[in-house]
Amino acid sequence: MTLLDYPGRVACTVFLSGCNFRCPFCHNSELLDENEPGIMDDAELLRFLESRKGILEGVAFTGGEPLMRKGLPELLEKIKAMGYPVKLDTNGAFPAALTAVIGAGLVDYVAMDIKNSPERYAQTAGLPGMGWDPAGIRTGSLLDSIDYSKNLLIAAGKGELPGVAPLDYEFRTTTVAQLHDADSFAAIGPWIRGAKRYFLQVFTDRDTVPFAGLTAPSMDELRAYADLVRPYVSDVQIRGGE
Repeated sequence: MTLLDYPGRVACTVFLSGCNFRCPFCHNSELLDENEPGIMDDAELLRFLESRKGILEGVAFTGGEPLMRKGLPELLEKIKAMGYPVKLDTNGAFPAALTAVIGAGLVDYVAMDIKNSPERYAQTAGLPGMGWDPAGIRTGSLLDSIDYSKNLLIAAGKGELPGVAPLDYEFRTTTVAQLHDADSFAAIGPWIRGAKRYFLQVFTDRDTVPFAGLTAPSMDELRAYADLVRPYVSDVQIRGGE
C-alpha cells in the first residue's frame, strides 16, 4: 500500500520484474531479471484487488520496466474492469507499447523517467552506445524511442491524440551528484518544453543500489537545477529530501 506512488490516491504498487536499463543508481536492481520468480501470479493479484475494493483508490505498476511484460494490456483491462484507476511507471523505451495502452484507455496516469540530458543518457541508463551523438545527432537509437514517448505524453496531456481523453502524467529525474550537474538540467528543460509536470527526485542510497558511493546533490543545488527547468515547464518540484 502506498500514499506516495500514485499522486492523490491510496494505492497499491505492483512490481514487475525485467528491465532493459542498468541504471547505476537503481533502487530495484533485484527486479532487473525478467525471469525472476514472482510472489504471486495474475489470478492472485486480481483476487487481492477484488478484496480491497472500497479501500484502495488505484493501482500503480512499476518495475523493472512494466511495458516489457507482453501480457500487461490484458491484465490492465481486468483491473480497469474492477473500477480501479491505473498508474504506469515507464522508462519510455517502448513507445509502441505505451501508445497501445494509452490508446486503449488502460492507464490514467503515466510517470516517465527522464534519466538525464540526451548527451549523458547512455551513462545514466547504464547502456553505453545508445546511439546519440554528442553533437545531438539522432541515429535511430534507443534514445529516439524515449524522445518519441516523451512527445507522446506531452501530446496526450494536451488532449491532442484523436479519440483519447487527456492523460495525466509527469516526467521525473532521479538526481545523483555523480551523474547530474547544471548542464544536465539546462538541456533537460528545453527537451521537455511544454510538459505538464516535472519532478527532481532526490536520490537515496540503499543496499539494492548496484554501485556504491553515489550521493544526492545538495538542496541548494537541486533548487538551482529546478530553476533551470522552470522556464520550460510550469510545474517543477523537488520530491524527497527536506
